Amino acid sequence: MKWNERRARAREDIAAVMARDPAATSKLEVRLCYPGLSALKAHRVAHTLYQKGHIVAARWLSQRARHRTGIEIHPGATIGRRVFIDHGDGVVIGETTVIGDDVTIYQGVTLGGTGKDVGKRHPTVGNGVTIGAGAKVLGPITVGDHSKIGAGAIVLRDVPPNCTVVGNPGRIVKKKTPGPEVDLDQVNLPDPMLDRMESLYTRLSHLERCLARHAEKLGCYAEGEPAAVGAPGAGRCPGDCSTCPDALPIEKEEPLC
Repeated sequence: MKWNERRARAREDIAAVMARDPAATSKLEVRLCYPGLSALKAHRVAHTLYQKGHIVAARWLSQRARHRTGIEIHPGATIGRRVFIDHGDGVVIGETTVIGDDVTIYQGVTLGGTGKDVGKRHPTVGNGVTIGAGAKVLGPITVGDHSKIGAGAIVLRDVPPNCTVVGNPGRIVKKKTPGPEVDLDQVNLPDPMLDRMESLYTRLSHLERCLARHAEKLGCYAEGEPAAVGAPGAGRCPGDCSTCPDALPIEKEEPLC
């Protein structure tokens, strides 16, 4: 990368910080006080040295930037334009990682591998992706354009475009209103497990009401009024498992996890 191109990229990075971080009050503050910007500037130089075969010099420069900023970017990683690393402490970006344009990465994010595989072993992140604090994206997977990974999520499989990933392991939810702009909302995230539990509770409540209506139609006797032997309701379940001789013993019941 030529010097003029690096300067143009740096100006774009400053504009991206000003647009996405409300705490940024001036370009001078961004240039002096944002470690993500310094890490990206150092990476561009290290990446150029790495591509020319100066591996040791590139690694030395990247490690020097790591000690200064707390952000470790392997010089072999490919990073696009207008990438914003907010706070940045603890961010790790692996050697074969590919990051698109307009990506936002928060502190504690790992874009890493899953073992000692060779070749492409780190993630590919599309354009306009937001990765929340502490998220781990592992392996040679692809995160589609304009997707969002919630804080603390662990992503081990491909993410389609315009999706949100939450939880451990990461659960993928399609965005209701996908858009081309960068989505920085890290609070209003979907909870697919809660949605499934609520759906299950609704179906179970409906089933209990149906069973109660059918039991009444069949003439089941009320609790506390057992039918006499030979009566129309004799032999039917009274609904009280504590007095039923056929009830499953308590010690044999499997507790919920």
